[in-house]
Amino acid sequence: MKKYQIIGIGNAVVDVISQSDDAFLQRMGIEKGIMQLIDRDRAELLYDAMQNRTQAAGGAVANTLAGLGALGLRTGFVGRVNDDALGHFYADTMIKGGTNFLNPPITDGELPTSRSMIFVSADGERSMNTYLGISAELGPEDIPAQA
Repeated sequence: MKKYQIIGIGNAVVDVISQSDDAFLQRMGIEKGIMQLIDRDRAELLYDAMQNRTQAAGGAVANTLAGLGALGLRTGFVGRVNDDALGHFYADTMIKGGTNFLNPPITDGELPTSRSMIFVSADGERSMNTYLGISAELGPEDIPAQA
């Protein structure tokens, strides 16, 4: 029997979610209801400004694998995280959710773990600001031989 039934490759993005009002969005220069890519400095500014944030392992491929893992399939995910708090959170969350995270955190990486700061307004609108971080460096060398 094969170790995995499905393996996916994708961006390992921590979803960081916080409630916000329109005044906060305006003050922080966040356009309501869209997803935009941001740079590292902006990511750190927004992350630090979030109140009562919750975090979840995200990314389109990882979300799909988590769902399949929850249904009992043997799944593995190839992604790139840094050896930082968010990277360990991401890897641990994937494993606890039933999907094996196949890559160890990068100990000598210069870029931090990817994150998407998601601001949810009272009307349910989501404003997403995503920093790809170390995921932007994902390449063929990150695919483990056993995969």
